[in-house]
Amino acid sequence: MQRKIGKFLQHLHVERAASPHTLKSYREDLETLVEYFQDNQGQCPDPGSLTSVQLRGYLSALHDAGYAKASIARKLASLRSFYRYGQREDWVDSNPAKALRNPRKAKKLPHFLGTSEISKLLGAPSGDTPMGLRDRAILETLYSAGLRVSELVDLGDTDIDFPQGIVRVRGKGRKERLAPLGSYAARALKRWLKNRILSSKLPAGSAAPVFVNRFGTRLTSRSVGRMLEKYLSLTGLDGRTSPHTLRHSFATHLLDQGADIRSVQELLGHKSLETTQIYTHVSTSNLRAAYEKAHPRAK
Repeated sequence: MQRKIGKFLQHLHVERAASPHTLKSYREDLETLVEYFQDNQGQCPDPGSLTSVQLRGYLSALHDAGYAKASIARKLASLRSFYRYGQREDWVDSNPAKALRNPRKAKKLPHFLGTSEISKLLGAPSGDTPMGLRDRAILETLYSAGLRVSELVDLGDTDIDFPQGIVRVRGKGRKERLAPLGSYAARALKRWLKNRILSSKLPAGSAAPVFVNRFGTRLTSRSVGRMLEKYLSLTGLDGRTSPHTLRHSFATHLLDQGADIRSVQELLGHKSLETTQIYTHVSTSNLRAAYEKAHPRAK
């Protein structure tokens, strides 16, 4: 089992250019399967011999152990991918995970900030210091382009096209898309780039990272999260807010202002329209609240 898992992860890394985060998730999901069989049978059988019934028992054990439905669904998706690879490599005839049903997930509305809250947050960083200029540029860019934080920290100088008002983004699976860059974000970025100090340790000739730390090296996603926590404390905004909240806010505000859902899907880089549709629930609830407040015979 461990040998086949290792080869599967290598396949994801080399042939599918999976990110370190994706590889870590697959590894953890499959190690949970190994641990289940080791705990219950003393050893893990060869994956080619496992049946749908045995895998269903594994998923049931995850449910009994208190795993969230979303976590169980992700582990099942990892199993399906693992066995599809096994079919390609001829160590299994059929995919025993294919027939298993995903647990029904309760749809959770994404947390987002209102437009006044967004303005308060984006105005919080000081414009008098290089780090303040950087932080404002980060927040403006996250909201303006609807980026994931991993996409933001991956940006290089050559990914920004100021004349066109766009940034080139590498999303999940290294899939590229073009994202819009509003005038506020463009101004904030230009001010930051004039004050940025790059480390001499960066490889010669490489595209410089747009966002760096005080030592001049590329910023990490965790550092962006810590930076945001500082400004949430300063402004008194909802502590549930994360860098991804700005992406949620981007999508919600576009739909509230009449953008069509397929355009928002493209801007977010969602593969499936179903993923984007969660924001229509938020938008509809806002419309309902506005209707009940304004219409004389709404209640």
